[in-house]
Amino acid sequence: MKLKALILSSVFLIAAPAFAQFDVEDMETQNAMDELNPFDPNIERILDLYDEEYEAATGEAAHIDTGIDLFNNASKGCYRMTCAVYANVIKSEQKMYLYVNGSLQGVYATSTGTKGHGTPNFDTRPNGRIYDRYTSTRYPGGDFDGLGNMPFAVFIRGGFAIHGTGRGNWSKLGRPASHGCIRIHPDNAKVFNRLVRSHGISNTWITVQ
Repeated sequence: MKLKALILSSVFLIAAPAFAQFDVEDMETQNAMDELNPFDPNIERILDLYDEEYEAATGEAAHIDTGIDLFNNASKGCYRMTCAVYANVIKSEQKMYLYVNGSLQGVYATSTGTKGHGTPNFDTRPNGRIYDRYTSTRYPGGDFDGLGNMPFAVFIRGGFAIHGTGRGNWSKLGRPASHGCIRIHPDNAKVFNRLVRSHGISNTWITVQ
């Protein structure tokens, strides 16, 4: 209930005027968007509550490698291609290049943020928050095999994550379509998620450019 109230209050304060202008077609389009607004000023509080609900529902930790210094620079650890897992997202191409131990393992179509919700650039380790099942409460459509509409999420900073997306959004992969996160096909999201879990965030790097 705390989570729902916080999300609803954020929606009312930030998005209610825009929603008032939507017709049915607009709402259907909006329902295809990601649930979280990563630009929400309450995002950290919202995610902390998600962590509690996720751990209670799944029995799994919402974070990995929680003890490491996320702000180590290149001289204190791996960097980009020297990391065991390296994801390079190129927004101009709408592609994610995934490297494992320096070798290209896959090139995945992405959907980054639309105009007004542009995905920021990043050059960092993920922050350790990682979910398999991630279900929208604000926009509940688009569930993928019981794992929600943002499955296999690996968070970069705040509410920005690389995650899978529901079948209704697969045709949009390859062009901007999200609310700020980086969408990929859930099969590819699972591969990336499992690599991060296996190697840890201390051996993972993400560049978004």
